[in-house]
Amino acid sequence: MPLDRLSDLDPDAGEVIDEELAVSDDVLVKVFALGPGAELDPHVHDDASNVFHVLTGTVTVVQDDTEETITAPGVVFNERGQSHGARNGTDDVVILTASLCPLPG
Repeated sequence: MPLDRLSDLDPDAGEVIDEELAVSDDVLVKVFALGPGAELDPHVHDDASNVFHVLTGTVTVVQDDTEETITAPGVVFNERGQSHGARNGTDDVVILTASLCPLPG
Protein backbone atom coordinates (compact mmCIF):
# COMPACT_ATOMS: atom_id res chain seq x y z
CA MET A 1 0.00 0.00 0.00
CA PRO A 2 1.39 3.44 -0.88
CA LEU A 3 2.00 5.91 1.93
CA ASP A 4 -0.24 8.56 0.33
CA ARG A 5 -3.83 7.39 0.86
CA LEU A 6 -5.51 10.31 -0.87
CA SER A 7 -7.13 9.34 -4.18
CA ASP A 8 -8.35 11.54 -7.02
CA LEU A 9 -11.89 12.66 -6.27
CA ASP A 10 -14.06 14.54 -8.76
CA PRO A 11 -17.60 15.14 -7.47
CA ASP A 12 -20.36 16.60 -9.61
CA ALA A 13 -22.22 19.76 -8.64
CA GLY A 14 -24.13 19.18 -5.41
CA GLU A 15 -22.37 15.86 -4.78
CA VAL A 16 -20.30 14.85 -1.74
CA ILE A 17 -17.84 11.99 -2.11
CA ASP A 18 -16.30 10.62 1.08
CA GLU A 19 -13.77 7.88 1.76
CA GLU A 20 -12.14 6.52 4.90
CA LEU A 21 -8.38 7.11 4.68
CA ALA A 22 -7.29 5.70 8.05
CA VAL A 23 -9.11 3.81 10.78
CA SER A 24 -7.58 2.62 14.04
CA ASP A 25 -8.63 2.21 17.64
CA ASP A 26 -7.65 5.85 18.21
CA VAL A 27 -8.66 7.84 15.13
CA LEU A 28 -10.78 7.95 12.01
CA VAL A 29 -9.59 10.10 9.08
CA LYS A 30 -11.99 10.67 6.22
CA VAL A 31 -11.69 12.75 3.07
CA PHE A 32 -14.62 14.73 1.71
CA ALA A 33 -14.82 16.11 -1.81
CA LEU A 34 -17.58 18.68 -2.14
CA GLY A 35 -18.74 19.59 -5.61
CA PRO A 36 -20.05 23.11 -6.25
CA GLY A 37 -23.10 23.72 -4.05
CA ALA A 38 -22.54 20.56 -1.97
CA GLU A 39 -22.90 20.52 1.81
CA LEU A 40 -21.95 18.43 4.82
CA ASP A 41 -24.96 18.85 7.07
CA PRO A 42 -24.19 20.18 10.55
CA HIS A 43 -23.86 17.38 13.10
CA VAL A 44 -22.39 16.70 16.56
CA HIS A 45 -19.93 14.19 17.95
CA ASP A 46 -20.56 14.14 21.71
CA ASP A 47 -17.58 11.93 22.56
CA ALA A 48 -14.94 13.01 20.03
CA SER A 49 -13.19 16.07 18.67
CA ASN A 50 -13.17 16.65 14.92
CA VAL A 51 -10.51 18.51 12.95
CA PHE A 52 -11.05 19.70 9.37
CA HIS A 53 -7.96 20.13 7.17
CA VAL A 54 -8.94 22.10 4.06
CA LEU A 55 -6.66 20.83 1.30
CA THR A 56 -8.03 22.57 -1.81
CA GLY A 57 -10.60 25.23 -2.53
CA THR A 58 -12.63 27.55 -0.36
CA VAL A 59 -15.29 26.23 2.00
CA THR A 60 -17.74 27.78 4.44
CA VAL A 61 -17.46 26.05 7.81
CA VAL A 62 -20.40 26.22 10.20
CA GLN A 63 -19.86 25.85 13.96
CA ASP A 64 -22.99 26.24 16.06
CA ASP A 65 -24.31 29.67 14.96
CA THR A 66 -21.01 30.87 13.41
CA GLU A 67 -19.95 30.62 9.77
CA GLU A 68 -16.48 31.36 8.42
CA THR A 69 -14.97 31.03 4.96
CA ILE A 70 -11.73 29.03 4.98
CA THR A 71 -9.38 28.93 2.00
CA ALA A 72 -6.84 26.12 1.61
CA PRO A 73 -4.64 25.46 3.33
CA GLY A 74 -6.65 25.74 6.52
CA VAL A 75 -7.33 23.88 9.76
CA VAL A 76 -10.53 24.06 11.82
CA PHE A 77 -10.91 22.48 15.27
CA ASN A 78 -14.42 21.32 16.20
CA GLU A 79 -14.70 20.55 19.90
CA ARG A 80 -16.62 17.64 21.39
CA GLY A 81 -20.33 18.40 21.42
CA GLN A 82 -20.00 21.34 19.01
CA SER A 83 -22.27 21.34 15.97
CA HIS A 84 -20.20 21.58 12.77
CA GLY A 85 -20.63 21.23 9.02
CA ALA A 86 -19.29 22.60 5.74
CA ARG A 87 -20.70 24.12 2.56
CA ASN A 88 -19.13 24.71 -0.84
CA GLY A 89 -20.49 28.01 -2.17
CA THR A 90 -17.99 28.18 -5.04
CA ASP A 91 -17.82 26.84 -8.59
CA ASP A 92 -14.76 24.72 -7.75
CA VAL A 93 -14.33 21.40 -5.94
CA VAL A 94 -13.36 21.55 -2.26
CA ILE A 95 -11.28 18.76 -0.71
CA LEU A 96 -11.03 18.46 3.07
CA THR A 97 -10.17 15.77 5.55
CA ALA A 98 -11.86 15.22 8.88
CA SER A 99 -10.03 13.55 11.75
CA LEU A 100 -12.23 12.19 14.52
CA CYS A 101 -10.56 11.25 17.78
CA PRO A 102 -10.90 9.43 19.94
CA LEU A 103 -13.32 7.16 18.16
CA PRO A 104 -16.68 7.16 19.92
CA GLY A 105 -17.17 3.98 21.94
